[in-house]
Amino acid sequence: MPPVPTDTAAPQPPDAPRRDAAAATAAAAAAPAGSEAAPERETWTRQMDFIMSCVGFAVGLGNVWRFPYLCYKNGGGVFLIPYLLIVFVGGIPIFFLEVALGQFMKQGGIAAWNIAPLFKGLGLASMVIVFFCNSYYIMILVWGLFYLVHSLTDTLPWATCGHSWNTEQCTELFNLDLCQNVSINTTVSTWTSNFSCTNMTNKRSPVIEFWENKVLRLSGGLSEPGEMNWEMILCLLTTWVIVYFCIWKGVKSTGKIVYFTALFPYVVLILLLVHGVTLPGALGGIIYYLKPDWSKLVEAQVWIDAGTQVFFSYAIGLGALTALGSYNRFHNNCYRDAYILAVINSCTSFFAGFVVFSVLGFMASEQGVDISKVAESGPGLAFIAYPKAVTLMPLSPLWATLFFIMLLVLGLDSQFVGVEGFITGILDLFPQPGAGSLRRELTAALCCIICFLIDLSMVTQGGMYVFQLFDNYSASGITLLWQAFWECVVIAWVYGADRFMDDVARMIGYRPLPVMKWCWAVVTPLVCVGVFVFHVVNYKPLTYNKTYVYPWWGEAIGWVLALSSMLCIPCTVIYKLLRCKGSLRERWQLLTTPIWGQHHLEYLTPEAEAKLLAPEPPKEKATLFETVI
Repeated sequence: MPPVPTDTAAPQPPDAPRRDAAAATAAAAAAPAGSEAAPERETWTRQMDFIMSCVGFAVGLGNVWRFPYLCYKNGGGVFLIPYLLIVFVGGIPIFFLEVALGQFMKQGGIAAWNIAPLFKGLGLASMVIVFFCNSYYIMILVWGLFYLVHSLTDTLPWATCGHSWNTEQCTELFNLDLCQNVSINTTVSTWTSNFSCTNMTNKRSPVIEFWENKVLRLSGGLSEPGEMNWEMILCLLTTWVIVYFCIWKGVKSTGKIVYFTALFPYVVLILLLVHGVTLPGALGGIIYYLKPDWSKLVEAQVWIDAGTQVFFSYAIGLGALTALGSYNRFHNNCYRDAYILAVINSCTSFFAGFVVFSVLGFMASEQGVDISKVAESGPGLAFIAYPKAVTLMPLSPLWATLFFIMLLVLGLDSQFVGVEGFITGILDLFPQPGAGSLRRELTAALCCIICFLIDLSMVTQGGMYVFQLFDNYSASGITLLWQAFWECVVIAWVYGADRFMDDVARMIGYRPLPVMKWCWAVVTPLVCVGVFVFHVVNYKPLTYNKTYVYPWWGEAIGWVLALSSMLCIPCTVIYKLLRCKGSLRERWQLLTTPIWGQHHLEYLTPEAEAKLLAPEPPKEKATLFETVI
């Protein structure tokens, strides 16, 4: 691959060639005589593979089940103002930073931070977060698979009472217009209930009972794990086997699979929208989704929700984007790709709102209630609100099947690309040139097995409480904001924002807009700090379903999960500084000098290349090649 012509790359700061040359000289000196060059890193078969993988990973369930609810909750169309603003000052800059870092360093989430070795804890933190995320996120696919299997019937099992999991409080009375505070006799399978509107609060929908009594088999709390659900174990095993065979051969196979997993959900979303807008009450739901409430702009919570949603939906801080970027060709235009992917991600979120609220509007119309009574987000939308809505539609098993297939495929590519990012980071941490594909296959298998064993705690009767601990702490807004803040600080202030812009220019042939540099240096860190502080100040004890409050030791476990990634950064900095020799200034200078790879040598400036002929550097320079702590 030829180097970038010198007239297309932006000039470096005066000291940059000297620092690059020193590192390159050290690299040349440290390489054993006669040793073979490391094999060239695997790349995507075509660049569209990278685009599809990023779409598959970043566009996930949060776009479909969280953004529409936040939009309705925070002023309808007005919510787009803070959302888009934070996309441009927070989402795109960090998204671009992570992809460009991986592409420039040609390393995964950990080794890519050889660009500033003192802060290699950033890579370790991202691996911890993505490992936890891989462990619990798959449970959503497991539940989706369970619902999909039970959708392949003439009558949906959550549409009626009278099953073994139903209680005497179960009722199929949905339309409250029929309820006029008079006694009504309703026969539900084998028993008869005499009730009126005054005691409707004691009744339970068959949809909720299917979810809590059949799927979750919910116990009384975190301290009551109960028995394992063998049906869920089979679904869990099936899902992990699918994930493994999607990623076991590397990006060559992953790049092909994502064409289906990234595009198929759009086909189903379009079908669901076409069907949804024909339902009675759909227009009311869409109006409710978009109706602007300008007073919401002055509320801090609206801006916090916008910031949190952007960081979640753009998959920032997980290291997977860095891993995906590392398989790009060196001269790929990652700057252009970042904007393309941002448009796709945000437009998908906005489009999904029409799909969701057309159906919620129909359900509210059928039940005779305000749409605020049926609007849900998260698992409540996927496993309660939408399943309830399809029971009111003609051909309900067909629409339920389509919805859960979409849910599975939408989450599947996010899952296996996340696993791919984790495996890439591990393999790059312990490089063994010439080890072949068997090492990768065994590493992938070991990763899937360990995650499967962790997931067994989530298929017990207390599994939902464990799932919520992981969801609210291990990959929460606090951990992602902490990670994003330090990524910007290290690149902008330790390595140098101008210097990184020059590196990007070497790759794409021109410098990005200056606003990108100022976002890394000032704006994005301030956004991260503001949202982070708001989260901490407004912290509330974790609850399930607004009724069960987690015990103190449960929350302690949650904070251990959160701090296990957050403390990686300061602990690694302290450890490296204490282990290094010399004055504090010398330690800082040594530990913030980048460790370049072999592929960087051909992109150095002519004067830096000339310095490669300099005498052998002192032996202590060999510490630059430390790859693990």
